[in-house]
Amino acid sequence: QRVEMVNSYGYRSSTRDLFAKQFRKKGMEHLSTYLITYKVGDYVDIKVNGGIHKGMPHKTYHGRTGRVFNVTKRAVGVEVNKQVGGRIIPKRIHVRVEHVRKSRCREDFLRRVKENDKAIQEYKKTGVKVQLKRQPQQPREANVVSLKKQPVTITPLKYDPMY
Repeated sequence: QRVEMVNSYGYRSSTRDLFAKQFRKKGMEHLSTYLITYKVGDYVDIKVNGGIHKGMPHKTYHGRTGRVFNVTKRAVGVEVNKQVGGRIIPKRIHVRVEHVRKSRCREDFLRRVKENDKAIQEYKKTGVKVQLKRQPQQPREANVVSLKKQPVTITPLKYDPMY
């Protein structure tokens, strides 16, 4: 009789490539990973390090961005949104610092806040209004093509197999 392999639905199923370390990035974790200071309210990205099994989050949280709600000696508590069926539930998980990195998701926002504050200060001084809202990319300006020079016709080369 023929024996078929069954589908496996374990805790780490389908993570062969997901948790694999990148080419030439294998080996021990750098000490700088452990020296980063996390504070409550920081935004962090969860990126699982497959080489360290302790404090590893479930694969559903890999690649998610959350907010730190608790800091312990070796781990951080992260509040992450998870879609369950048709609703989004905020989940609170504790993850070791090896599987977490500071997020850059707010950099652009904070930069714009500083720029807008400067623009408001300038407005108060000079009285010249400044556009603070982000604008979608506008269409390119129109230009006229001159036909003083004779246009060059470009045609593709005929395919020539090398064998």
